[in-house]
Amino acid sequence: MLSRLLRKEDVRSISRRYFISNGFDGTLTSIGVIVGAVLSGIPDGSTVIQIGLGAAVGLGTSAVWSVWEIERAETQTEIRRIERAMLTDLQDTRVQREQQGARFIHATMSGLGPLIGVIVPLVPFLFEGSVLSMAEAGVVGVALGIGILAVFGAYMASISGQRWYVSAVRMGLAGLVVAAINLVLPG
Repeated sequence: MLSRLLRKEDVRSISRRYFISNGFDGTLTSIGVIVGAVLSGIPDGSTVIQIGLGAAVGLGTSAVWSVWEIERAETQTEIRRIERAMLTDLQDTRVQREQQGARFIHATMSGLGPLIGVIVPLVPFLFEGSVLSMAEAGVVGVALGIGILAVFGAYMASISGQRWYVSAVRMGLAGLVVAAINLVLPG
């Protein structure tokens, strides 16, 4: 059933939106965590990773839970609408099972976005102390975050027929803005 649902454009479209939107949030959060951690003098990469993983857990849980509940309400509304139009109960039918399957796909993709967006920029901190200094790990982490945002932009442009490089720059710019704002914040 899941493979059949993944072939449906409406399921892919909604999942794609959740993945990119929450991935965008996760990546910007990670950039903020990285810049804040480096500027505040956190002494080691493992502490930055722990803080980042806490953000990943919070954002990932929020993404999955909120989408699960949003899609549950929306699909129940849709099923009730269909039931009224057909004058029949759709409990334990293919329609209901497909709605539940789509909800599972949407929630999963929604949760994967921020996990990727938070965790990938933290990877350089695994090498802090042996290969990279804290500042270098911070710069590489921010660059990875900007790269993820650019990939999100390029991907969205590719499915919408826009110029991939323009969309990549627009999305990547958000990462630079977050880093710059964190640089000028007092503290």
